Amino acid sequence: MIKPATTIDEVISVLNEIIDREVSLNSPLAYFPALYRLVTVRVKNGLTKNEFEDPLQMEQLDVRFANRYITAYQHSKSGKPITGSWRIAFEAPKNNLLILQHLLLGMNAHINLDLGIAAAGIMEGKPLAGLESDFNTINRILAEMSDKVQSGIGKVSPLIGLLDRLAGNSDAMLVKFSITEARDGAWKSANEFHASANDQALLLLRDKKISALGLALIYPNSKWIRTLVTFIRLAETSNVKKVVGIITA
Repeated sequence: MIKPATTIDEVISVLNEIIDREVSLNSPLAYFPALYRLVTVRVKNGLTKNEFEDPLQMEQLDVRFANRYITAYQHSKSGKPITGSWRIAFEAPKNNLLILQHLLLGMNAHINLDLGIAAAGIMEGKPLAGLESDFNTINRILAEMSDKVQSGIGKVSPLIGLLDRLAGNSDAMLVKFSITEARDGAWKSANEFHASANDQALLLLRDKKISALGLALIYPNSKWIRTLVTFIRLAETSNVKKVVGIITA
């Protein structure tokens, strides 16, 4: 039974537990927490180096944010209800997806849905503007780390570069997914949740939108891109432990 974390060190410990569990199953559900652990360790280092204006508040955000993923993961394993956005990500292994697709599905659910909710939650009763500077800092870190990981994916997905070269002009979500747009959307979402008198109704609406984006990541709207994805997937390694090693290198 995986319990919610209360400190950033506990977040890292829980992520290690999830990664180890999924690697033992050779499940691609290990990919996102491997990326997430990398980011969390980087945030922890940033806290010790005073990169944030309010380190205590920032750790509270990190923990609250992480617990939305941890709880969704645990609930998915025990059959309890979860958001549609996370359900799509956790059921993704049924679809034989690219490594990149698994990572983007996790980022889609966590950044596009969870981040705004977590940010609004820790600032309840306080002006949200007090979080904006550190929010931008953590999002910059997210972008830096995800770019680094995506550049390393080529070591286990040798044809992944074809996606940009051959499908770069497509409007498919898989090609156009943007961390910058996701983090900007998360801040807008945080403002909406912070001002909302009915968080549950807003959550349902937001989750519906983000779930649609998740499905678009799995099912590109172009037959040509779907064929290209299948071709790229054939060249990828299916060794989850190896992929996790590349992600965390």
